[in-house]
Amino acid sequence: MNDPRPLIAHIVYRFDTGGLENGVVNLINHMPADAFRHAIISLTEITDFKKRITRPDIQFIALEKPPGHLLRIYPQLYRLFRHLQPAIVHTRNLAALEATIPAWAARVPGRIHGEHGRDVGDLNGTNKKYQWARRIYSPFVKQYIALSQDLAHYLTEAIGINEKRVTQIYNGVDAIRFHPAPARQAIPGCPFTDPEHWIVGTVGRMQTVKDQTNLAKAFVLAMQANPSLRDRLRLIMVGEGPLRQESLAILDAAGLAELAWLPGERNDTPEIMRGLDCFVLPSLGEGISNTILEAMASGLPVIATAVGGNTELVGENVNGRLVSAADPESLAHAIVALAKAPESARSLGQTGRQLVEARYSMGAMVASYQKLYERALGPKKLHRQATT
Repeated sequence: MNDPRPLIAHIVYRFDTGGLENGVVNLINHMPADAFRHAIISLTEITDFKKRITRPDIQFIALEKPPGHLLRIYPQLYRLFRHLQPAIVHTRNLAALEATIPAWAARVPGRIHGEHGRDVGDLNGTNKKYQWARRIYSPFVKQYIALSQDLAHYLTEAIGINEKRVTQIYNGVDAIRFHPAPARQAIPGCPFTDPEHWIVGTVGRMQTVKDQTNLAKAFVLAMQANPSLRDRLRLIMVGEGPLRQESLAILDAAGLAELAWLPGERNDTPEIMRGLDCFVLPSLGEGISNTILEAMASGLPVIATAVGGNTELVGENVNGRLVSAADPESLAHAIVALAKAPESARSLGQTGRQLVEARYSMGAMVASYQKLYERALGPKKLHRQATT
């Protein structure tokens, strides 16, 4: 018997650790299983990150595309879409946008494109080449999803997409998995266990756009300007990538390596969050950061750069502090201010948790996506699904 549930094909460039990919995982894991079938199609590779998906009925397809334009695999995508017959193809970010053309050629009725954040080569959204690329492919897209108001404005104003074709949906966070601890918990393997420590940290891929070296520099400046904090202030930077060694070198050169812990990639982010006193996101560009939402859900004050959707999540002296990007001096000042006022910092974190419960629930996100998917299918297909 054929499965009556419509199939959604999620197209990503690479399915590996990252905020965009984590959003796909959360959506699939929390969407009612009787609503849709799902396939994840990676234009390049699929890593063990797929194990984070808990549903057993998900198809994973890696196309292993070589470097260069997607045109060379258009025939492969066309045949794949004709074989799978998805009701919806949902592409994400510019690297996957081209897949809308073979989806259109294969007569996929629902073609949705999501904008999740800016590329390191276009942090301000002013790259004319990228703007024209989005305009070229726009006739093949029926509906857009923007994760932040900033990205929604980019689509409607810079690209010229009609507002009726753009829906803004915030990421949701699992507020059960990420929850506050009554007191800071010890992180397995972490050397900082003294209750008197005040631990500031970050979690994420250590790549240029995330700018973790800015945090390492800020930590050095904070210590140099406030030597009295040497007994209390500690730094944790979790993640793997080229900036890990650069950050280690900055800390080592300042003689502060023993006050920092950089364990590489970990898969216990909820426990790490509950082992921090403050979360920092020093990135150069963002859509809607999953890690900020996870930190807020964990009851942590957040210090973030005032870029992209960060300003929509973090309110100055509401649930954290906002600082200029690539400005270690202002970041150091914010860290020191909260470290010297731990009770005030804790109050900011409590407000962040309340904001998550009120605005950024997983249920609200899933409901918004499900409503959009159902609208893309139209009443006839939904009726056919219900009566099959």
